[in-house]
Amino acid sequence: MTMTDDTKPVLPPVPGTSPEGAPELTAAQRRRAGSRHQAFEGGTGGKLLGYVGMAAAVLLFFVPLYFIAMTSLKTHGDIYSDPISWFPNPFAPENYSYVLSELRFDRYLRNSIIITSILTVIEVSLGVMCAYGFSFLRFPGRNLLFLLVIASLMVPNQVTVISNYALVASWGWRNTFQGIIVPLAAVAFGTFLMRNHFLSLPKEVMEAAELDGTGFFRTLFRVVLPMSWPTLIAFTLITVVNEWNQYLWPFLMSDTDKVAPLPIGLTQLQDNEGLTNWGPVMAGTVLTAVPMLIVFLILQKQMIKGLTAGAVKG
Repeated sequence: MTMTDDTKPVLPPVPGTSPEGAPELTAAQRRRAGSRHQAFEGGTGGKLLGYVGMAAAVLLFFVPLYFIAMTSLKTHGDIYSDPISWFPNPFAPENYSYVLSELRFDRYLRNSIIITSILTVIEVSLGVMCAYGFSFLRFPGRNLLFLLVIASLMVPNQVTVISNYALVASWGWRNTFQGIIVPLAAVAFGTFLMRNHFLSLPKEVMEAAELDGTGFFRTLFRVVLPMSWPTLIAFTLITVVNEWNQYLWPFLMSDTDKVAPLPIGLTQLQDNEGLTNWGPVMAGTVLTAVPMLIVFLILQKQMIKGLTAGAVKG
C-alpha cells in the first residue's frame, strides 16, 4: 500500500476488476499473459516453421495451376522445350478458340450445368431432410440407421460401379441424363454434416418453436434453416464442385456428346490430339474450372463460416 499527496491510500489493482474498460491486471498477471502469448505463438522458431509450412503449401497448390494456365497459352513446340519455359513464348491464345470451335464446348457445358444443377438440388434436399429426421425425430433404431448411413461413407464409389452399371444398362438408361443422375443422387456426407450442425442449435429455440405449436416442416423452414445458412451453403458448394468434376460414372454412361459433361469432353479433345498437343487440353481445363472459381469467389465467406461453425463455442 502507498500514500498519495492527498494522503489517500492507493491499493494495488485487484485482478479481474476495473470500474471501466478492460480488467486491470497486476504486473505478475501481465508477465504471465505475455509468457502464455509467446508460448502460444511458439517463439521465433515456431513462427519460422509456420511460414515455411505455409510457403510449401502455397507452392504445392499453385505451381500445378500456374503450369496449367501457362501451358494453355503455349505453342506445341514451346510446351516440349528443354529446359522447360516458365512463360509462353510466343503466346498462343488460339488454343482457346480451337477448343471452342472443335469441341462442341457449348453442348458439354450445357450437359454439365444440367447434371450439376439437378444433382445439387436432389442431394441437398435429401441431405437436409435426412439430417433433420435423425436430429429431431425419435424412432426405434435411429442410431443404428444413422450408423449405417455413416458407414456408407467408408465404401469407395468404385466398388459399386459394376453393379450400378449392370442395373442401369438393363433399364436402357445409357446415354440418358437419368442414367447419370440417379445413381449419383444419394450421398451420406450431407446427412452427416447437416445433422451435426442441427444438433448444435440451441435447445431453447427448438423448445420455443414446439411450444408455439409450429409443425414439422414449418419448424424446418422457419426456424432451423434460417439458423443454418452458412453450413447449408458450404454443403451446397461442396456438392456443386464434386458433381461438376464427376468423371468416372458419366464416362461409363455416355458415348456421345448428347449427355456427356465437360470432363468427358476434355477426354475427347485429348483423343483428337493424340495425347501430344497439351495446349488445347489445358485451355479446355481452364475453361472448365472458370465456372467453379466464380461460384467459389461468390460464396467463399459463407463456405468458411459453415466449415468452421462449432469450432469455437462461446
